[in-house]
Amino acid sequence: ERIFNMVFRMCGRRADAEELAQETFLKALERINQFRGHSQFYTWLFRIAANMTISHRRRDQRVRFQSLDGPDEFERDRADAMTAAAARKKSQSPDAGAMAAETSRKVMDALEQIDDEFRIVVVLCDMEGMDYSQIADVLGLPIGTVKSRLHRARCELREKLADLIRP
Repeated sequence: ERIFNMVFRMCGRRADAEELAQETFLKALERINQFRGHSQFYTWLFRIAANMTISHRRRDQRVRFQSLDGPDEFERDRADAMTAAAARKKSQSPDAGAMAAETSRKVMDALEQIDDEFRIVVVLCDMEGMDYSQIADVLGLPIGTVKSRLHRARCELREKLADLIRP
């Protein structure tokens, strides 16, 4: 579930996320003998998923297909349902739920606009709750680079979401 959530937040399409999550586990199974135990198993698994997702996004940017019917209705409904469920947990007010859904949509749109190298650190830190050392292990980066990318990503997001930030 955590692998799927991370991949879904990175690629934004349920079908792609399901496929990439499944491919992650298949690749891990094929290469289990390469796991040396230098990191935790789930960190190794997240690294495989992150690399596959980033590669998928790069391929997808080169060849992009657009549905003539607009966004996939199932994916839009699923995203709206997840947002509504989160809003219900916090507040029963319809206005609050609508505002939460709109805010979530704006955040996801802004996240989609930043580079993959920044998006992945935000997803792993702020959405998956990983600490800097875990993110560094997953991405194969020094902790300083993780901190730098996270700072730059948050600055970009703050700029893109300026209308949501109240003075």
